[in-house]
Amino acid sequence: MGLFWFLLALLSAGVYFQTGVTSLAKAWALPEYSHGPLIPLLSLFLFLRHLKRVPVRMGPVSDRGAGLAVVLLAMVLGGIGRLLQIDDFAAYAMILWTGGMLLLSFGWRQGRQFWPPVLHLVYMLPLPGVLYYGLSTWLQWVSSNLGVWFLHQISVPVFLDGNIIDLGVYKLQVAEACSGLRYLFPILSFSYIFAVLYRGPIWHKAVLLISAAPITVFMNSVRIAIAGAVVDRYGIEHVEGVSHFMEGWVIFVACVAILFGLARVMLLLNPQRMGVVEALDLDFDGLWAQAQRIRLIEPSRALIVAALVMGAGALAWAVIPPRPMVEVAREPFHAFPAQLGAWVASSPQSLDPQVAKVLAADDYHSVTLTKAGERQPVDLFMAWYKDQMTGGTHSPTICLPSAGWEIAGLQSVPAPEGVEGAPFTLNRTVIQKGMERMLVYYWYDQQGVRTASSYYAKLSMTLSKLETGRSDGAIVRLITPIGPGESDSAAEARLQDALRAVVVPLPRFLPKS
Repeated sequence: MGLFWFLLALLSAGVYFQTGVTSLAKAWALPEYSHGPLIPLLSLFLFLRHLKRVPVRMGPVSDRGAGLAVVLLAMVLGGIGRLLQIDDFAAYAMILWTGGMLLLSFGWRQGRQFWPPVLHLVYMLPLPGVLYYGLSTWLQWVSSNLGVWFLHQISVPVFLDGNIIDLGVYKLQVAEACSGLRYLFPILSFSYIFAVLYRGPIWHKAVLLISAAPITVFMNSVRIAIAGAVVDRYGIEHVEGVSHFMEGWVIFVACVAILFGLARVMLLLNPQRMGVVEALDLDFDGLWAQAQRIRLIEPSRALIVAALVMGAGALAWAVIPPRPMVEVAREPFHAFPAQLGAWVASSPQSLDPQVAKVLAADDYHSVTLTKAGERQPVDLFMAWYKDQMTGGTHSPTICLPSAGWEIAGLQSVPAPEGVEGAPFTLNRTVIQKGMERMLVYYWYDQQGVRTASSYYAKLSMTLSKLETGRSDGAIVRLITPIGPGESDSAAEARLQDALRAVVVPLPRFLPKS
């Protein structure tokens, strides 16, 4: 009977966390997370391997309460994700639920030993958007700079503009420079398993675990350098084939080989001499026998409660339809006025298709504002998202460095006096590329709530989703050049003047309600 209640809880969890399963399936279709389907299988292997060292526990198990509490906590997290329509919450909750079921089945004293396979499941999850874009941008920067350094060492003339590697006759774009990093997540997962199976000291395991990221970045830099060398020596007609070849399993295999080499070096420092293969616990014997222990699950009260609660939750989700997304009436940006007080807007400018794809905004507006008597213009950019639960605003601190701009002195400041509407804060920074300097203002607009903080914007959006069902929001950015011989205060006055004019019609396009 214990197996019946366990299977009931498992099937009910599949229904209850269905949005999480759907979220994972979408993420696994991307190159960065294509390794995802293998992670649960590898975690199962780690679990069965560890289970061989855990004897069958005879007699009553009295410490199942912690497991039941974790299972209920996972249900709460999954329920919040459904209410907010954040599918990733349900994916996170599934891992928590898995840990809870192990604690519930084995009890706290035995079940807590299985944290390595449960923690490994984290590698099947997609990173949150903010973390992904921030991490990938930084890794692109490191790979690009290191790749250019390698090219300089072999006397290849190259210029780095942000993450764009200019080889004269050929430009390696940011996306191309990053493509080798798609193996970062599989390598991280592999290094985790490698560290768990490794029989060496704990500090060896730690080195193997944290070395995955630098190894992958290093190999991507080598790939960039090879592409640059091919262009320099043989011409651009050969680089595409080389790039595709290097983007494949070559990088993954090379990273794994380096990882094995690192393990070999550490084993040389270990008094207990052994080979790398011998140092890995790769004993597959007896795994099927361990899997059959599922029949020994006892029909405890905690398991029955968990199964019934999960079943009730699954039935409720099957009967109750998801909360519909509330769409607000707003004017599209193409109706944004061209005359803003004394400022005149140019015709709207279209973004590069690749940039627009990354931006993924539902509506955007990019114009140049000019004013009689002002020597320098002001660039206005606005991006609006109708549902930030599946995407959302990208901070300029991520996209500007990718274009080669250095950010200096980012700070949150109050909006200048005379700006229409409630007082709010905005981000102010000076960006520089070579001798060119610009002053930047930007803020997030969450349904009438303007703020410089991306975290407060996310919190405001989450609360709004709970209260009204809305998850739309926008980002507004103004940039003006600091002309030769012009003071920062003069550029600031110009930007503030344009800001006062821009915010007047904004509520029509970024409505509060």
